Amino acid sequence: MIPLRDEIPTRHFPIINYSLIGLNIIVFVFQVMLGGNQETFIQQMAVIPAHFTTALSIGDITDIFTSMFMHGGLLHIGGNMLYLWIFGDNVEDSMGPFRYLIFYLLGGIIASLTHILTNPSSQLPTIGASGAIAAVLGAYLVLYPQSKVLTVIPLGFFVRISAIPAIIVLGLWFVLQFFSGVLSLGAVEVGGIAFWAHIGGFVAGVILAKLFAKRPQYRQRARW
Repeated sequence: MIPLRDEIPTRHFPIINYSLIGLNIIVFVFQVMLGGNQETFIQQMAVIPAHFTTALSIGDITDIFTSMFMHGGLLHIGGNMLYLWIFGDNVEDSMGPFRYLIFYLLGGIIASLTHILTNPSSQLPTIGASGAIAAVLGAYLVLYPQSKVLTVIPLGFFVRISAIPAIIVLGLWFVLQFFSGVLSLGAVEVGGIAFWAHIGGFVAGVILAKLFAKRPQYRQRARW
């Protein structure tokens, strides 16, 4: 399933959410412009779990933040920004700009720490905004449980576009991450998706949503 948009309008311009999307795109363009030096840049700015469980340095701590704005390819950043664009504006509307920014960064930190704890000896660099965005998804589920999401559903050679309850879209997403994460435990280390970062971020979002929210959620009004 590929989400297209949700049905909840916002009352305020989501300045932080759009700024986060813009910053991620700018950093990605910068990465591409580095050409052959991109790998070195990633090694320097990404989260490498083994560095946190051996000789931790200030640079490793700042990597938690820098890694949130880096991506490994067009599909990686495209998928992440799509989810942030769909769900982040409403979460920001509920929290307000400043609270939302703190929430987003805190969700990313918790996601990275979850990944480190479940992969303590990994030497693989980890990048991407998906941990922080997973926190946004968790918060959206708590704050807008009755919302529906316009979703593309592949059916063989055909596709169907339907409005599906957010609890199903996000619930299935989390279940997929959880079982994939469980299966990844103890597996041979290979590059791929940081499932436990997604799990940690999502759970953090669920727990922290009401703490950060300060505005009442809106009645469900379809906008398509």
